[in-house]
Amino acid sequence: MLVSTPLHGWTLYGPRLPETGIPARVPGCVHTDLLAAGVIPDPLLDRNELEVAWVGRSDWRYRTQLPAGQGHERTDLVFDGLDTVAAISVDGRPLGHSRNMHRSYRYDVTGLSGVLEVDFTSAYAEADRLRAELGARPNSYPEPFNFVRKMACAFGWDWGPTLPTAGIWRAARLEHWSVARLAEVRPEVTLRADGNGHVAVHLIVERTGRKPVTATVSIAGLATHVALEPGQDTATVEIIVPDADVWWPRGYGGQPRYQCRVVLSSNGSALDEWTRRVGFRRVELDTSADEHGTGFTFVVNGRRVFARGVNWIPDDIFPSRITPARYRERLGQAAAAGVDLVRVWGGGIYEDEAFYDVCDELGLMVWQDFLFACAAYPEDEPVRAEVEAEARENVVRLMPHPSLVLWNGNNENLWGYVDWGWQRELAGAEWGEGYYLDLLPRIVAETDPTRPYWAGSPWSGSWQQHPNDPDHGTTHSWDVWNRRDYTGYLDDVPRFVAEFGWQAPAAYATLRRAITDEPLWPDSPGMLLHQKADDGLGKLARGLTPHFPPPADFDTWHYLTQVNQVRAVATGVEHWRSHWPRCTGTILWQLNDCWPVVSWSAIDGDGREKPLYHELKRLYADRLLTFQRRDGRLVLAAVNQSRQAWIGSIELRVVHVDGSMRGHTIPLEATPDSVSLVELPTGIEDPSRELLVADCDGLRATYFAAAFRYPKPDFRIDVDEESVTVTANTVLRDLLLQADRLSPDARTDRGLVTLLPGESVVFRVSAEVDPATVPGAIRCIESHER
Repeated sequence: MLVSTPLHGWTLYGPRLPETGIPARVPGCVHTDLLAAGVIPDPLLDRNELEVAWVGRSDWRYRTQLPAGQGHERTDLVFDGLDTVAAISVDGRPLGHSRNMHRSYRYDVTGLSGVLEVDFTSAYAEADRLRAELGARPNSYPEPFNFVRKMACAFGWDWGPTLPTAGIWRAARLEHWSVARLAEVRPEVTLRADGNGHVAVHLIVERTGRKPVTATVSIAGLATHVALEPGQDTATVEIIVPDADVWWPRGYGGQPRYQCRVVLSSNGSALDEWTRRVGFRRVELDTSADEHGTGFTFVVNGRRVFARGVNWIPDDIFPSRITPARYRERLGQAAAAGVDLVRVWGGGIYEDEAFYDVCDELGLMVWQDFLFACAAYPEDEPVRAEVEAEARENVVRLMPHPSLVLWNGNNENLWGYVDWGWQRELAGAEWGEGYYLDLLPRIVAETDPTRPYWAGSPWSGSWQQHPNDPDHGTTHSWDVWNRRDYTGYLDDVPRFVAEFGWQAPAAYATLRRAITDEPLWPDSPGMLLHQKADDGLGKLARGLTPHFPPPADFDTWHYLTQVNQVRAVATGVEHWRSHWPRCTGTILWQLNDCWPVVSWSAIDGDGREKPLYHELKRLYADRLLTFQRRDGRLVLAAVNQSRQAWIGSIELRVVHVDGSMRGHTIPLEATPDSVSLVELPTGIEDPSRELLVADCDGLRATYFAAAFRYPKPDFRIDVDEESVTVTANTVLRDLLLQADRLSPDARTDRGLVTLLPGESVVFRVSAEVDPATVPGAIRCIESHER
């Protein structure tokens, strides 16, 4: 039987280190080893990112002892991930080279033992060499990430630090085996129209000789055997599972999975084994034309889905630090917020198996980008061969996961070619189009025909339309935030919004842990380094201007920018969801952060939920009430994405700031997967003193006219050990309890809340509450709102 032995006892050598080196952790990276040894300060704190810039431009050596193989015909040295440009040798004898972070490497070391060395060259040096050899290519950022197959955002992004590292970032081991091993297992898992599951397992074996072997494939209590005679290295085994239990996205049904097992044997003795959990479901992408343009709708098991999504970036700038527990926590937060789709963005990594396992379990659909983002990429060798090897390996690795619903060619590169001046700069040079429209769709069609492929995001489906045409395919909405107020979301109805978002700072406790500036201010030195967006502070200020006067202090700035983020995202999502089925999905930029930063995230770099996170629970719930405009008039949209009809009564009230109100009861009936537009029997007579409130089945929609003048807030606070109750004596808009200001470890179950006079809200807190700290942790909109 194949025996796997992890390699331990690594030492790191390089500049500014003693001749004896320092202990190295594998999996790991240079930065984390240097940090553990006290050689560098924490690069994520204050301005330390600049202090450690030398690390990414240096060469490094990892060394350990390679033991001799025992009792097997063959011993392989296997690296699941080398980051990135490395030469591997044993006692000075070269074994091979790596130039791709996103694939694995295997070397025959049978009979070898001695000193194993992995010498890493700076990724900058490799990128600069290839750029000089192949010619420059346009890039949205100053760093040359498009010339090396490495996590692009390691070189910095508009939300991330510039910390390109090196190291053995995934497992390193010896594999000892005899006769044969399973070199590749590729399961095509589908759900047939008759309700039966179909599994076609394609096998490739590697041999040491010509002995016959047998592969046994089992699933759901069924087993099939296939004999591979000498010289036969491939086989396909098919199994039908009658009346298979169906895997569904969360909210639509359960997530049953079956264990699929492949055992390779010879003369009755097991040689190798492969086991994964798979799920039966059918995924289609409906891109048919209609009166509005060209659609983009996920259809899962025959049901059309409005995707409630978030974009995912690497959860740590040093991905080797991301544990299965951390994946589970972050994805669990997403599911708890109503998310049903996670897009793995193309400037990051193909995530660890643990990520996709949790998505399978939670019913989170995965949109997987191939790893190209915001740049023109050379199609010349040696880059092209690396791209193909990387794509084929990762398609095979990830295709067992039922959560995976889409392969996407790239992020913004087709758009960039048209709108960002690339054509002039390229002067006819290849830039990646051949990957997105030829190589990658061929690989998916050949390797994983059970899933759809889309060439890019955004992409209209054809060069006949602009790549970011909102009437066709997928759209990125960045004119809003970069140049326009969030009310600009109301100007069109995209078919599918794959990126949109609005910035806000991390939680106060997160900023205070990471930045020691005194006084802390939006443009203090540490804060500026933790704001990576081009003119990010200016855009935050201009975003506040139409709605609020300039903040007088940091705490007010922090609160109002959080409020603005919530309002911006709510404006977009409510508008787009109310236009189902014309609009069929929104993917918020972004769920998470990789360090403490001012960004578009709903969860900050320390894992703390921003107010936006709690707002997602409302925006992404199965049922949503929202005031919307249709043909110039105000209506109430009841969005029903649940599987049951929504039948109830709407309590509509016009509320005056003095607490008086006039109301109406309106019947509601919304069929499953529909939007019901309800005409309003009354409206606001005094926009400066009245607001509209609609309540139904515990859901609420509010409408404030731009001219509304808020009274001076008046409320009572009651505190017990683990909750804070606020009772309103006046209208309170966007009331917020900032739990981390009570205690850095405290969390609360709510974000922004609007209360009418006489109403109360209970904030449950995950730590004991000191009453003295509560007043300083509560904010709401003051009378000075514009």
